Amino acid sequence: MIPIQSNCGCSCSSGPKLIFSCSGAADVGELADRASRALTRNGSGKMFCLAGIGGRISGIVKSTEAAASILAIDGCALDCARKSLEEAGIVRVNHLRLTDLGFTKGDTEIDDETIAQVVDKAKLFLS
Repeated sequence: MIPIQSNCGCSCSSGPKLIFSCSGAADVGELADRASRALTRNGSGKMFCLAGIGGRISGIVKSTEAAASILAIDGCALDCARKSLEEAGIVRVNHLRLTDLGFTKGDTEIDDETIAQVVDKAKLFLS
């Protein structure tokens, strides 16, 4: 069973579907980043700037607060993307952790197949 955190109900606004990704140095961070970019390209949501959240850039924080849904994709159990959002006061976050999907930090090949696996799981949070 995949642990899923979802705090967004039907009362969410009609804003965009935003995706925040771990882009860390490990292979699972790269996988999270590349899957987020693929989700943006296919129109499932819009990848947004996690660094802007960390820097408390007011426009980025306000746009995020107005989002219809927010997805944080983390590569590993450190949950940097989710925690960065929470530190900025954004708690209505759907969360996907790639190590919970069976990907192993330091031993994950990044290819079209692994990216597609993450994209398929992430779409469940963005529909």
